[in-house]
Amino acid sequence: MQIVRTVVWVLLLAALLVFSAFNWTPVEVKIWQGMVLETKIPALVIVSFLLGLLPMWLLHQGSKWRLNRRISSLETAHRTAVANAAAAPPPAARESRDMPAATAAGGDVPAADRGDPGKPPL
Repeated sequence: MQIVRTVVWVLLLAALLVFSAFNWTPVEVKIWQGMVLETKIPALVIVSFLLGLLPMWLLHQGSKWRLNRRISSLETAHRTAVANAAAAPPPAARESRDMPAATAAGGDVPAADRGDPGKPPL
């Protein structure tokens, strides 16, 4: 990918040099009444290109920075959630730990422990 980027930049630079060589003529640019700027055509083209490119490049960099921050935040939240899920015991182990010993062993639970409404608690 880097080679493609390098080739594109070299071709753009070569095109700019060829353009500059064939169009090296002075032009007068009227800025205000009585204020005239005399410059060469290649300088005018380069400055115009940069004035158009710079705002879009800054907007692109800002959105890229914002999206990278969002991705980083989501990755951190995911890592934390995975770490917390790995640290917690499975649901079956939690239920057997909270039940009385007789229920976990498969025995019968006394009526008072079951919360049977027909019999009063002890």
